[in-house]
Amino acid sequence: MTYTERVDGRKFDELRPMEAKAGVIPNADGSALVKIGKTTAYAAVYGPRELFPRFKQNPKTGIVRCHYGMMPFSGSGERIRPGNSRRSQEIAMVMEKSLKVMIDLSAFPNAVVDIYVDLPQTDAGTRCAAISAASIALADAGIPMKDMISSVAVGEVDGTVLADLSYDEEAYDAIVSDIPVAMTHNTKEITLLQMDGEISKENLMKALEMAKVGTETVYELQMKALKEKFSRSD
Repeated sequence: MTYTERVDGRKFDELRPMEAKAGVIPNADGSALVKIGKTTAYAAVYGPRELFPRFKQNPKTGIVRCHYGMMPFSGSGERIRPGNSRRSQEIAMVMEKSLKVMIDLSAFPNAVVDIYVDLPQTDAGTRCAAISAASIALADAGIPMKDMISSVAVGEVDGTVLADLSYDEEAYDAIVSDIPVAMTHNTKEITLLQMDGEISKENLMKALEMAKVGTETVYELQMKALKEKFSRSD
């Protein structure tokens, strides 16, 4: 039986309502808020600053460190155990690899750029919201970037290709695949591509085309947030 109507009534290629703001954490060098449906991500950037301990320093380049956390009350299911879980470490590593390819780290020898992302509320698409928020926060901090990175999840529910799956769709009683994608704006370079589940090659290509359109929508939201922040600063 094919999935013919989405749980929340959206079109198959329609993203959940989104919101983005830059400069939401005054004490950070750069910060952002991104909401995708009920999923809410706060990102804060600190640096570039001198890296300690000094034996980790590289005189030719700086490094990026990502920290990702979901608050204990954030999920709709069981309470999340506080602390640095295996899942949070894995997502932090994925974020770091996705973002650092677009940062000119050669401009910051012996330095580190720390990116912290916390989610007070989650409903699927957490790493996508985290990456999109972190990209805004990096730009807000004035970190030199080759391009903006925007992220959206696509996937398949019972044979139907969808954009931006909700938690209810991820938990749907059928064959489900979830594919987080992060992409640069100008070159359309994919900096993140993961998959949970199974999907045919044909539907994977459809999903990636859907992700290309979806990341454009996220990019427009990111740029709007930055323009609004800097227009307030004038």
